[in-house]
Amino acid sequence: MTKEKLALEIVELLKKEYPEAGCTLDYNEAWKLLVSVRLAAQCTDARVNVVVQDLYAEYPDVDALAAADVAEIERIVKPCGLGHSKARDISACMKILKEEYGGRVPDDFDTLLKLPGVGRKSANLIMGDVFGKPAIVTDTHCIRLVNRMGLVEDIREPKKVEMALWKLIPPEEGSDFCHRLVMHGREVCTARTKPYCERCCLKEVCKKRL
Repeated sequence: MTKEKLALEIVELLKKEYPEAGCTLDYNEAWKLLVSVRLAAQCTDARVNVVVQDLYAEYPDVDALAAADVAEIERIVKPCGLGHSKARDISACMKILKEEYGGRVPDDFDTLLKLPGVGRKSANLIMGDVFGKPAIVTDTHCIRLVNRMGLVEDIREPKKVEMALWKLIPPEEGSDFCHRLVMHGREVCTARTKPYCERCCLKEVCKKRL
């Protein structure tokens, strides 16, 4: 089976197993996802979802957060870890949104990459979830699973994995495919325990299982 065919098989099998795909970070405005994805670095989405409630209670919009003292932002986001650098990036990012984009999140990938604290993973998440554009989000679950499945071979660098997947995954499927990988990686194809291959929806096609 070619990698192209394998990719399509995996996409369809994951669709059946996880029909409802979506981001596990809570947000109702684009700028909030931008904040949450920065906080999510080396932190669980569940913890971020709790912490941002306090952040938005004090700073409910882009203007308020842009005007906030960095030390106050750090005090609130500290439970997410790396509080100083995250607070600094969030503050700088909100200032740019306010001053250069009228408080709106830009819908251009390269422009997003220029924002403080925004890397390829974050930019792809914004492009896919907020703007409904083609996206490949190469987080740790994605990288681990596509290596195990045989879609890539011994590639761990996020950008290289992303570039490989762009050639295999239909553009309109990319964003949801990556969300489904997160769900599958948490529930079945786990990192810290032996994968539960016996109950995996991909066991008939997965390279590791074979």
